[in-house]
Amino acid sequence: MQQSLNDLNQAYQNFFTSTKGKRKGRVVKPPRFKTRKSRQTARFRKGGFKVGQHKVYLAKIGKLKIVCPRELPPAPSSVTVIKDCRGDSRIAPTRYFLSFVVEIRPETLPKTDNSVGIDLGIKTFATLSDGTKVDAPKPLKKRIKKYRKLSKSLSKKTFGSKRYEKARLRVAKFHAKLKDTRDDFLHKLSTEIIRENQTIV
Repeated sequence: MQQSLNDLNQAYQNFFTSTKGKRKGRVVKPPRFKTRKSRQTARFRKGGFKVGQHKVYLAKIGKLKIVCPRELPPAPSSVTVIKDCRGDSRIAPTRYFLSFVVEIRPETLPKTDNSVGIDLGIKTFATLSDGTKVDAPKPLKKRIKKYRKLSKSLSKKTFGSKRYEKARLRVAKFHAKLKDTRDDFLHKLSTEIIRENQTIV
């Protein structure tokens, strides 16, 4: 709760300084209430959490089992618990993610003559300087019929009803799968390029 108040205070300060013209960049809008159906977050500072080998202790919550793909380099300064907007039901089970903030020193990569240029396009996702073309997975194009069916079913439901909520969860689950497919593609592509070529132009 204290961190939420700090974030709210910072949001209002950014808004007032922006309206007075003291803040550079685009105009900042006043903070808005988060809906229960949108993504929810909670941030814990030092003293409010403790990281173990396979568990994380959060204040007022307790110990949570986690699945971490790799070890954290130093001790994190804060952790943010993120709950996605898929809901909590058999149709679309709720997913929780932990985002850690750590401070590390940048590593100097060994010098190499290998380099690659990347040109992002529309039809082709990327074209490398050596002539290699990378096509995007385009998960929505392959499942456009299913998306139309889910959207049509949602539009026929009465807003606020239980059936509307079930249909909304199905659409949210569909979008979550699309996002996971895109993120997995970008992660694997960037890892492969960096592994083969130390320098990216």
